[in-house]
Amino acid sequence: MSLKEKIEQIQSDIAAAKVSNAENLEQYRIKYLGAKNIFKGLYQDLKDIAAEEKKEFGQRINALKKSSEDRFEELKALIDSTVKVDTTKEQIDLSRPVIGDAIGARHPLAIVRKQLIEVFAKIGFTVSEGPEIEDDWHNFSALNFPPEHPARDMQDTFFIEKGENEMALRTHTSSVQVRVMENSKPPIRTISPGRVYRNEAISARAHCFFHQLEGLYIDKNVSFADLKQTLDYFAREVFGEETKIRLRPSYFPFTEPSAELDVSCTICKGKGCNVCKYSGWLEILGCGMVDPAVLEAANIDSKVYSGFAFGMGVERIAQLKYRVGDLRLYSENDMRFLDQFKSAY
Repeated sequence: MSLKEKIEQIQSDIAAAKVSNAENLEQYRIKYLGAKNIFKGLYQDLKDIAAEEKKEFGQRINALKKSSEDRFEELKALIDSTVKVDTTKEQIDLSRPVIGDAIGARHPLAIVRKQLIEVFAKIGFTVSEGPEIEDDWHNFSALNFPPEHPARDMQDTFFIEKGENEMALRTHTSSVQVRVMENSKPPIRTISPGRVYRNEAISARAHCFFHQLEGLYIDKNVSFADLKQTLDYFAREVFGEETKIRLRPSYFPFTEPSAELDVSCTICKGKGCNVCKYSGWLEILGCGMVDPAVLEAANIDSKVYSGFAFGMGVERIAQLKYRVGDLRLYSENDMRFLDQFKSAY
């Protein structure tokens, strides 16, 4: 076959070339554009023809090579436009719900704190806050703590500064109540949630810091019956309508008379279990009528006004609601513990 016939045959093959998939396209590329393509043989055949014809055949071969490159681009574009999705492979189901990003959980103490605030807000209590570093007057003296009271001792209080200008981390949120009484006129109806500090050994049942929520109500003709009614409402709202309460005599420097409030055990429903030590009752807070000396220290006339106060540990309420047996879990930031409360509120 002459060189002219070879060129015409290759030109015809290029024009008639068809591919149906990427594999066929690759075979075409190797044949016409690869390192050992078909045109190398044509260039070798140039040495066997007359010198005056070499220029003409060389140009024809170059044009044919360019034609093969253009045809390759056409076939490649055709393959790319006709590629179909392989239905045998797993497809994305757009109707399925998305897997959302992992979200955090509210802390159990924050959940209980918010619930307590909402419970008392329904009966008119507002929220008051104050500093965690307090002077002696607001933390002790204005609350009728005598100079020799053991709570003033270093073993119970974290003192920042001793002496004439004594400063300490507050041991209760009653200090906030003192500030409210000093800066407000009765009627006063407020709760004071916040963190407090005690110089105690850390264990499953005690910690050097914890959270309190204290309440104060001062107005004319406030009685112990009003206190009992308020606490009965609180217990039923937090622990359920079937909850019962009882008040036992106690002592606090800032209230007189004073009492401890017990609720019927939330676990055994008052029948007796190891949590309530088979008594059927659980102690949850202290309360009482505001001592007249406390009212007078805040420039409130104790002959005209009276009031009641109560205070509870938020950890204690959370313990009863969620049956948490170790106080240290609240401050360890263990995600295995915290993730249990994602749907608690």
